[in-house]
Amino acid sequence: MDGLVEFRTEEGALIVVEGVEDGTGARLVARGDGPAQATRTFEGALGGVRAAAESALRVLRDGTLQPDSVELEFGVKLSAETGAVIAKGAAEGHLLVRLSWTPDRTAAQA
Repeated sequence: MDGLVEFRTEEGALIVVEGVEDGTGARLVARGDGPAQATRTFEGALGGVRAAAESALRVLRDGTLQPDSVELEFGVKLSAETGAVIAKGAAEGHLLVRLSWTPDRTAAQA
């Protein structure tokens, strides 16, 4: 199990999450018995995830496909140093994309 990371929200609420290992494989270690303190707010840590989702939606909604609905699913891990990290599902980053189109109702009535 990885170490615990303590985030504060912008309103001051405390959120404790299980942290992730860094790129070297080193485990997060907190001084004392408590969780490590995150360097960003919880909202700040998730800012990159929001930007990634916005970019993906912009790419998938533009162009010739023009789906009626776009669903994105990806795992997010939180780190004291880097904030939010899009989790890998296997050997690569995990991102599930689901596009859907509603049949044209006027054509169905004809």
